[in-house]
Amino acid sequence: MNKIILVTGPARSGKSEWAEALAVQSQKAVIYVATATCNDADHEWQQRIQKHQQRRPQNWVTLEVPVELSATLAEAKPNTCILIDSLGTWVANLLSQEEAIWEKTVQELLETVELVAADMIFVAEETGWGVVPAYPIGRTFRDRLGALVRQLSAISALVYLVTGGHVLNLSLLGSPLPTWGREGEIGR
Repeated sequence: MNKIILVTGPARSGKSEWAEALAVQSQKAVIYVATATCNDADHEWQQRIQKHQQRRPQNWVTLEVPVELSATLAEAKPNTCILIDSLGTWVANLLSQEEAIWEKTVQELLETVELVAADMIFVAEETGWGVVPAYPIGRTFRDRLGALVRQLSAISALVYLVTGGHVLNLSLLGSPLPTWGREGEIGR
């Protein structure tokens, strides 16, 4: 049986560091799934990637998976811990998908996550706490990421919010929103 953990929070909050600490605590072989790709022309981006790489233990396997996340997770072996960093970058990589295709992509991901035998730790950015983006692509990104985080949260064993360098276990402190059934009844 897999254990799904979601770590969410704003930029530079420490969410990746917390996710890495959780991966170490798992005491399993860790596979780090990086959804970002290297871009030699963008020196600032390269520095960010290098900072992440330098923090990780040498024995972790790193895979660059900008798009094919479901397929990568489906290949995960039991007794491993897969750390996916980050969902925001993955969503950005797929922004050109039409809405119907995007919905199928998300459904495939969620179905795959529930079937994987490995533990998984997802890192996701919180983007909806500010103003509504002025451009359609910004609104699409914010809405898609927010919806994905909420859907993944619903199937996660643990959900953490990292903000201001502090970790909050939302699984203990909060209550998940109820879901509405077809007859208007609240379910979970």
